[in-house]
Amino acid sequence: MSLKRVAGALVVAMGCALATAVAQEKPQGVTYTSPGGTTLRLMIDETNLGSEASVGEMIFPPNTASAEHAHGAIEMFYVISGELEHVVNGKSQLLKPGMSGYVKPPDKVRHKTGPAGAKVVVIWVPGDEGRRVASQWSREP
Repeated sequence: MSLKRVAGALVVAMGCALATAVAQEKPQGVTYTSPGGTTLRLMIDETNLGSEASVGEMIFPPNTASAEHAHGAIEMFYVISGELEHVVNGKSQLLKPGMSGYVKPPDKVRHKTGPAGAKVVVIWVPGDEGRRVASQWSREP
């Protein structure tokens, strides 16, 4: 899949997710929490879109760092609030509100936050990766 096509999917998915969230009283999706306290609200996945993409809202707590890891799909972030240090293959990029970053397989990635934490929209293409990540976390009631 070309980067241009992925970017187009990102724009469409973000627009759909944000428009849906604004239009609903109860937040859309199912929320999961990692052992480190990061939450993922999976809003678009195989239950409504299919396996083409997954869209979620992630909230990273203040002053946290994930272990280095890899994904089996393209992972894209769009920062809504706070700051997210996005470290891909050892190269760091500080993402602030309105900025985006991505990682492609087999890249290694780490996510770090400062005192404000970070709230991001995350998109995985193909979408099976969202469910794989969620399956390793605890489902919230």
